[in-house]
Amino acid sequence: MPVIRCEENPVVRTQDVPPSRPGFRVLGAFNAGVAVCGDETILLLRVAEAPVPDREEDVLIPLLSESGGDVSVIRLMAADARYDFSDARVVSENGRIAMLTSLSHLRVARSRDGVRFAVDREPALFPQLPSEAWGIEDPRITQIGDRYYVTYSSVSPRGVAVGLAETTDFRTFTRLGLMLPPENKDVMLFPERIDGKYYALHRPVPKSFGAPEMWIAESPDLAHWGNHRFLMGLSEQAWDSARMGGGAVPIRTERGWLVLYHGADASHRYCMGAALLDLAEPSRVIARSARPFLEPEADYERNGFFGGVVFSCGAIRIGDTIRMYYGAADEVMAMADIPLQDIYDTLADET
Repeated sequence: MPVIRCEENPVVRTQDVPPSRPGFRVLGAFNAGVAVCGDETILLLRVAEAPVPDREEDVLIPLLSESGGDVSVIRLMAADARYDFSDARVVSENGRIAMLTSLSHLRVARSRDGVRFAVDREPALFPQLPSEAWGIEDPRITQIGDRYYVTYSSVSPRGVAVGLAETTDFRTFTRLGLMLPPENKDVMLFPERIDGKYYALHRPVPKSFGAPEMWIAESPDLAHWGNHRFLMGLSEQAWDSARMGGGAVPIRTERGWLVLYHGADASHRYCMGAALLDLAEPSRVIARSARPFLEPEADYERNGFFGGVVFSCGAIRIGDTIRMYYGAADEVMAMADIPLQDIYDTLADET
């Protein structure tokens, strides 16, 4: 398929991002929300940081203090048999995630040409609340009128909730509180009202029965969400048979709302596919990808902090091309131009 990966990829690397505090290093700058503001392309990066250990046998865990704002560091011994350190992203105890090995915040990167980005030195949104004690992650940006709404994962020991913030200039941000309680993530607002209502896609994570699949909800005011219903589930195909969730904010096309979503198989290989939703009735799925349109094939996608991952939180339509920005290997940001027709060619009608 003629996916055109940017020759400058990765467009944002970890070394492009200064850490937010002394003694920390940036592990990843990835999974960015995307917007156009004035003459700038904006990436709202998820920046994952961790304290640098001074002894090889230590594992240092960053944690937001209960009072908010300050970050403390917990020191664990790598040889401690109580903990499982096999997944570099987490520390597990008795088969359950007990801590994260990094703390994520959101940082703005700006570009005039959509390729060369300058990263702000200071965080745009840093964890502050008890619901953000383990970080804030994976933002999506929806422009409605002159405001940009940011949905993001709000992570704490009580689970992953959905936070909502707004900005008009990507220099100052206002938190609007939690939009959805745990366990939920991958939330995207539609960029316009439909029949007078706001719509959002979300991905609840059942703990007893069911699977992590995509749902849709509606709201009269962006604050009160209801009429939740199932939208689309895991398939029997290999590429999206284990996990799935919305990626980029829905894009209006002549054929319907184009939803770019991620899917993973049992080996945790993440690819990108698409679905088409009815323009007037977005709870109706018209078609979805029988095969992915983007797979982890480049070296920076296959190798990194968590290899074998392409994961998009934002895209822009430029004529008949979708310019998709995506996290690669949970470490860097990349960009690819994909002909819209090639995305359509992956779709199979829903019956």
